[in-house]
Amino acid sequence: MLVLNCSTKLLILEKMLKSCFPESLKEVVLDSWPDFKAVITRRQREAETDNLDHDTNAYAVFYKDVRAYRQLLEECDIFNWNQVFQIQGLQSELYDVSKAVANSKQFNVKLTSFKAVHLSPVSTLPDTSFLKGPFPRLTYLSVAEADLLNRTWSRGGNEQCLRYITNLIACFPSVCVWDEKGNPVSWSITDQFATICHGYTLPEHRRKGYSLTLARKLQSRGFPSQGNASISLLKSLHAEFLPSRFHRLILTPATFSGLPHL
Repeated sequence: MLVLNCSTKLLILEKMLKSCFPESLKEVVLDSWPDFKAVITRRQREAETDNLDHDTNAYAVFYKDVRAYRQLLEECDIFNWNQVFQIQGLQSELYDVSKAVANSKQFNVKLTSFKAVHLSPVSTLPDTSFLKGPFPRLTYLSVAEADLLNRTWSRGGNEQCLRYITNLIACFPSVCVWDEKGNPVSWSITDQFATICHGYTLPEHRRKGYSLTLARKLQSRGFPSQGNASISLLKSLHAEFLPSRFHRLILTPATFSGLPHL
């Protein structure tokens, strides 16, 4: 195993992985350098963690050789097998290999899978002229709105997700539309994998073009939507639907399976 923390090498790795895009994402843990066969992201071990928070305890995987990925998966010091965590990736063997290793460690595996998309770079910024008046107003989210996002997100409604959303708002770009009372009525947030992971418009403010404008705004800054966004929205963003699928695996130790919110 090799952990990259050199900015120059990370830039080189980014260029190498972009040649394989959209199957790859930027990663920081490799089996070898520079002739790597598997790459994995993970949080810094020094970061504060919640063993039940699979949104934050997240890994992304890209490999050229699935056997190299399995070897990294089986090493004891790469994945934290003492907590619930998730693995994301776009390659077909990811689920079967991950599940086989997880089963040997008495972990339960829950799979979510959906069509992968590729968003072409936009040449111009979206037209936001209708949002330049006093209200409605295009702005960004603050952590004060985290509770609202937690209540309206399909994956939300619990303390782990609330903390996760709060950290996303604090650490990563977001956009939202305010109404005349200064309340958010439509928003999009990005996650640690540089994707738009949650977008929502309050029912009474829909069909005004807010979701498309917000998605285009973030897309113009290099943040793609995840494939679980609405089909109509993705088509409006000129998304290319790929033959591969996006896989999101939630791995839970058998001893944690009876706990709430897993």
